[in-house]
Amino acid sequence: MKNFLSNYLQRHRHPVNLALHVVGVPMTFVVSVILLMGGHWTWALLAFVGGYVLQFVGHAIEGNDAGEVILIKRMLGRPYVEFGPLSESSKRTSKPGA
Repeated sequence: MKNFLSNYLQRHRHPVNLALHVVGVPMTFVVSVILLMGGHWTWALLAFVGGYVLQFVGHAIEGNDAGEVILIKRMLGRPYVEFGPLSESSKRTSKPGA
C-alpha cells in the first residue's frame, strides 16, 4: 500500500490534475454505483464516463499517461510516460522491459 500511495502521489502533482481526480474518481466509482442502484442507468453511465474523462484530462495536463493507458501500452510493448514533468521521477520515461 505504501508503494501504491508513493507512486500515486508522484503521478498526481499538478494541482489541476489533483482537483480533477478529487471529482473524477468518486464520480466514476461512487456516484455511478449510487445512480445505478437507484435505477438511473443513463445517469450512471454518464457519471462513469464523465469521471473517467476528468481523470484522463488531468493526466494530459500532468503530462503523463493514465494508469489504464500504461497497462495497455505495456501489454502492447509500446513506450509510455509514467511520471510527468512535476514529478521527482520525471526523467523516468518507461519503456517496455524497463
